[in-house]
Amino acid sequence: MTSRWIWQHPEWPRFHWQDAELLPRLREIQQQRGLLLGRAGLQPDDESQQTLDTLLANILSSSAIEEEKVNALSVRSSLARRLGVTEAQPWPVSDRSEGLAAMMLDAIDNREQPLTTERLCQWHRWLFPQDEKSVHTLGVGVLRGSDTMQVVSGRIDRPVVHFEAPPRDGLEQQLQQFIDWFASSQHDVLLDPLLRAAIGHLWFVTLHPFDDGNGRITRALTDLALSQADSQSIRLYAMSPAILTRRASYYRILEQTQKGDLDITDWLSWFLDTLNKSLSEAIASVGRTQVKARFWLRNRNTTLSKEQSKVLNRLLDGGEQGFEAGISASQYQKVAKVSKATATRHLSDLLEKGCIEKLEGGGRSTRYQIAAEFALR
Repeated sequence: MTSRWIWQHPEWPRFHWQDAELLPRLREIQQQRGLLLGRAGLQPDDESQQTLDTLLANILSSSAIEEEKVNALSVRSSLARRLGVTEAQPWPVSDRSEGLAAMMLDAIDNREQPLTTERLCQWHRWLFPQDEKSVHTLGVGVLRGSDTMQVVSGRIDRPVVHFEAPPRDGLEQQLQQFIDWFASSQHDVLLDPLLRAAIGHLWFVTLHPFDDGNGRITRALTDLALSQADSQSIRLYAMSPAILTRRASYYRILEQTQKGDLDITDWLSWFLDTLNKSLSEAIASVGRTQVKARFWLRNRNTTLSKEQSKVLNRLLDGGEQGFEAGISASQYQKVAKVSKATATRHLSDLLEKGCIEKLEGGGRSTRYQIAAEFALR
């Protein structure tokens, strides 16, 4: 009889894959990690701030993947306190924000501490503080109950089962098998550490050992594996935001893999491509930070209005909110909340001071960007 789920295969969990599909991806990621570390080394003394921003994005995105809302300001304050970052306006923390920060930092900072069932259960307790109403229906800090664990969508009378976890009976032994592999594989010279992270992700989320929170704990476990692979770069990039932007394909590839055989090449390829995207975004972010630092160092004595500074920071931050295609006078007017005449005067002043330059075009279509001398070198 054909197995419906990957864990039903007689040889589970003896995964295999096609090296020819993965080796080029692994080489590119190694180059990206080297580039990221090299770029980050050029920054001023803002490593803690960079780490804070990275970890905050990771926590918020991991929760958003599961459509869980958390207070970003509280989480930021909880992280800042632990990282020793001074905040101008700290926000009140909560048991939830403290727990999320504790789990994240335990994963990346305590990478040499052994993974145990108790450690995973502690992560689960951090995810679900006892004062929250939702925990009354969950077994918090313990493995899931005897009910069949399924991921289901569709109508109640015609449900679509996307995934079914292994039976509760024997879960302790299966989880211990995973934990033993996680420990031994860290020193397996024949297994690439990045593939180990991807395998661990798939294996743990397939076990689905808790009533809830399995996805978030899986991604924290992935951060632990990536931290063990490279303790320096993990503080500079966040994988969960890249997973969030590919959320539909994330669930699709997991479902496809969990309904497939033990050849997990497609999953590993998806994981590595997403990791590569995370690194590319981190490199771009570091680059923007460098440009911003160089710009304000050069213009530390330049007299600017608060409106001009606000618009310059938007341009320097890049992305959709940063006007990557440049800013026009009408856009300046809206962002700075000034009159059309004032917007035109401000832009002319910035142009004369060398803060910005004109892009090609003219008339009403004239757009401005940060002066090229500040571009990333």
